[in-house]
Amino acid sequence: MIQYQAPLQQIQSLLFNIFEVDQYWRTVVAGNREALPDRELAQSILEEAAKIAQNLLLPLNQSGDQQGCRFDNGQVTTPDGFSEAFRTYAASGWCGLGGNPQYGGQNLPKSLTLMVDEMLYASNPSFALYSVLSSGASLLIDCHASDSLKQQYLPALYEGRWTGTMCLTEAHAGSDLGAITTRAEPAQSEEKQKGKPDHYKITGNKIFITGGEHDLSDNIIHLVLARLPGAPAGSKGISLFLVPKFILDEAGHPGQRNGVRCIGIETKMGIKASSTCQMQFESAVGYLIGTPGRGLNHMFTMMNEERLSIAMQGLGIAETGYQSSLAYAQERVQGQVAPGAANNTIIEHPDIKRMLMTQKALNGAGRALAAYIGHQVDISRFSTNETEQADAGKMVALLTPVAKSFLTDNGFQCAVLAQQIFGGHGYISETGVEQLVRDARIAQIYEGTNGIQALDLLSRKILGDKLVGYQKLYQEMDDWVQSKKSVPELSNIAKATEQTLTELDQTTRWIADKNSSNPALAGAVASEYLELFGLTVYSYLWLRVADSGLESENKKTLETANFYVQHLLPHSQAFERSIVATDCV
Repeated sequence: MIQYQAPLQQIQSLLFNIFEVDQYWRTVVAGNREALPDRELAQSILEEAAKIAQNLLLPLNQSGDQQGCRFDNGQVTTPDGFSEAFRTYAASGWCGLGGNPQYGGQNLPKSLTLMVDEMLYASNPSFALYSVLSSGASLLIDCHASDSLKQQYLPALYEGRWTGTMCLTEAHAGSDLGAITTRAEPAQSEEKQKGKPDHYKITGNKIFITGGEHDLSDNIIHLVLARLPGAPAGSKGISLFLVPKFILDEAGHPGQRNGVRCIGIETKMGIKASSTCQMQFESAVGYLIGTPGRGLNHMFTMMNEERLSIAMQGLGIAETGYQSSLAYAQERVQGQVAPGAANNTIIEHPDIKRMLMTQKALNGAGRALAAYIGHQVDISRFSTNETEQADAGKMVALLTPVAKSFLTDNGFQCAVLAQQIFGGHGYISETGVEQLVRDARIAQIYEGTNGIQALDLLSRKILGDKLVGYQKLYQEMDDWVQSKKSVPELSNIAKATEQTLTELDQTTRWIADKNSSNPALAGAVASEYLELFGLTVYSYLWLRVADSGLESENKKTLETANFYVQHLLPHSQAFERSIVATDCV
């Protein structure tokens, strides 16, 4: 059966011992920025999040999958218990963790909220999506909307009384957002004369809208990409609009029903308790966010936020798979390790150990990457040093596609490994393990497929940046390697990381040189390059984790780090060879 206990010890070690985020928070507070939590408060938040995940959300995960969402005449009903759980969750203050305190948010650091996201996804991915989409919508509104819209919508979003969506995709366009046809017409002059605020009439259809309709909140705030009259073709002609399900009355409460409705929900492979909606907008009242024609640029604020969140979906599901398969392997008796001996628990079998260690090694490095990126987000957000702030922002941009792609690819791989350890019991619905596989699969597809992430990494964040951000990360990793090569317990890890780091650098520069005369090369090798990049970064992070483990005499940490560099890191050589063998496709 599915088991999950939040890995609080690992999370706290990463945040407070390895990356020392609490020390940075104290520095920021001393600089008279908005107050950030101290270590004690942060630990309390993590502990409470663990209780919410384990006690409120996990019990609804399998039943929610089995029951799914129900659609009837434009209305969506979530599975039994979801509505009550969401109201409890919202009332406890979890919807506004990272929000602007000016409007009721709690201003918590990203390094902390990402760890909360992991717990939510580990316990109930479908439930988590309703919350994290609202958080992303709130961030976009806070960054780009007018003060009036912020005052009207952010407090209720932070309180969880309202929820948010992102409405991008259209059936004919898919990932090519420049091809969307949803249109926005300025309000007629007579409507303005009646004292209504400036608005637009939004008309068009959107698909794959997570949380587009449900029974969890009193209002749903849609962030919609659409075209104004005369807008140029392509992505530069797209603007962004806030379209509420219910138009607010003069008191700021949900009033008249807007011209937006759900016309169906998708029947899906997984995340069945998350409503994936087809939405129809018919002259729906919408309010412009930001600058006309800059809608896609504004939307990337939310998209990048969600990409980091979906990375945590991959990690969360992988962690649940690991814990569940570990418990099963410790109890399941089958076969003999040595001929003629008594039957053993399957954890004694070498191949089962290999699969468990693979999950453990990938999850540990993935969590370290999440903590690292979260800290960089905090520096870019809170630092008063402009250079430090800019460097951190560049690092976040570089590593976001890596996190989204690598954590979700590995999340699916770990879910499959967990299922394999369960054997036939992992294939039937009773244990819940097959649900992990189904729920993990979508994370590789939505919020930009992993192929798109790979192309973003190589073409935009590395080649498009003239290797500037890449070089900063490379130097940081190399400095760590050189400083640890002489430490006996770490030398094997450091030397293996050094070798792969050299291969990565040589490959990166080879691509940069060849791509100038062969622009098709980047697209041909991007996915393999991301694998090489991710494996290298994971090795660097295991070096840092293992170094911290020495201080606490944690032999298991050192064992896992060594397993990673001995058994998983060598896969990088195959990717490197395949890349340099690519002429052009």
